[in-house]
Amino acid sequence: MKNYKILLNDLAPQKFGKAGILWTWTLIVISIAGIIAYIDQIIKGQVVTNMHDYALWGIYISNFVFFVATSFVGTVTVAVLRLTSNSWRTPIVRIAEIISLAAIIMAGITIMIDMGRPDRLLNLFIHGRLQSPIIWDVIIIPIYIIISLLLLYFPLLPDFALLKSFYKEKNPKLSKWYGKLSLNWTGSLAQKTIQVKSIQLIAVLIIPVGFMLQTIDAWLFSTLFRVGWDSTNMGAYFISGASVAGVGALVTVVYVLHKAYKLEDYITDFHFDKLGKFLVLMCLIYLYFNLNEYLIPQLTSKKEATTHVNVLLTGQFAPLFWFVIIGGLIIPIIVLLFKKGRKPFPMFLIGILVVVGSWWKRYLIVTPTLLHPFLPIQGVPESWHHYFPSFHEWLITSATLAMCLLIITVLVRYLPIVPIQRTADEQELLNNNKNTNS
Repeated sequence: MKNYKILLNDLAPQKFGKAGILWTWTLIVISIAGIIAYIDQIIKGQVVTNMHDYALWGIYISNFVFFVATSFVGTVTVAVLRLTSNSWRTPIVRIAEIISLAAIIMAGITIMIDMGRPDRLLNLFIHGRLQSPIIWDVIIIPIYIIISLLLLYFPLLPDFALLKSFYKEKNPKLSKWYGKLSLNWTGSLAQKTIQVKSIQLIAVLIIPVGFMLQTIDAWLFSTLFRVGWDSTNMGAYFISGASVAGVGALVTVVYVLHKAYKLEDYITDFHFDKLGKFLVLMCLIYLYFNLNEYLIPQLTSKKEATTHVNVLLTGQFAPLFWFVIIGGLIIPIIVLLFKKGRKPFPMFLIGILVVVGSWWKRYLIVTPTLLHPFLPIQGVPESWHHYFPSFHEWLITSATLAMCLLIITVLVRYLPIVPIQRTADEQELLNNNKNTNS
């Protein structure tokens, strides 16, 4: 019982300090500013953006693809680790589940923001055609949201029951809410059996759904037969890139939470070392697909493809392209190959670099291709030959990123970041093994 008291004191959700309150209000202000900008965009129309007949997707779709990619952490990390016997995963998986849920929710919202007429959203469901990959996205995203929510919720049931008792005297109102969320969890053998089977089933389900989501996202591009997108490599390319974005986001959030909540006893250097090895593997795989994506067109005689790649390698997008490749992939690989590079703070810096590189990578996937159609751009204003987001677009995009972080912030405020019941069970098993050996 003493063990549970220590764990509850260490792992129960805590009130925010001054830094936490400032962080939350900053995210709220950015979100409100973006909402105001979006309302103005609806009133005035897309004229407030720099999108046009060629750059018709712009930053909104880049941001959407980034959120979809980041949500893949729920598949590549959570599901795979839950289906294995790796005990080191315990302090990590719930954080990954929270990131995955927040990212996929914002992906759904971002795709609505891109619509010039959000009031026509219902038409996608009423008049949608199954031949269109866009409709596949409309179907798969809600499914992924539901599965991600269940994968987060079911393992929380024992912890909710513990928190109900923990807050009974300290905060009766909060205790009541935890009691409702626990669904009358008592820890009986029957309940544990149903819970374990349910979690395993959901973890199995989210793997094909996660791969389908990334693949469908890739098909949105590859089925349009545009230079830079017309590749059978796109599905695997998107999946490998999503793994990098998701694990990079996980590393960054894990570091912040383990510092903010003083979880050094539960999230240790060992966990960062494991995540570092995982991230460097994903970066190596993604670098391989990048070589395929840009090297092969350069060696072929297709003029359009060669022009497109040259714009990335040496043209107007070259600084951004090389930042993404060197900063977002090569530097992380070099640093993470060394044990000192897999320490918490270097991992945090690498995580930020990977996430920033991953976001701009999506921008490079979308924008240059749209500006290089098969038919030459002619008879239009000079500004249509280029694209850079307007102030409205930056405000709205910043707001979606802030909202994603706000969802994560709210969830970590009221959910135990590290599973309490499972940690207690593992510590008890470890102690029993020590006593048996002694």
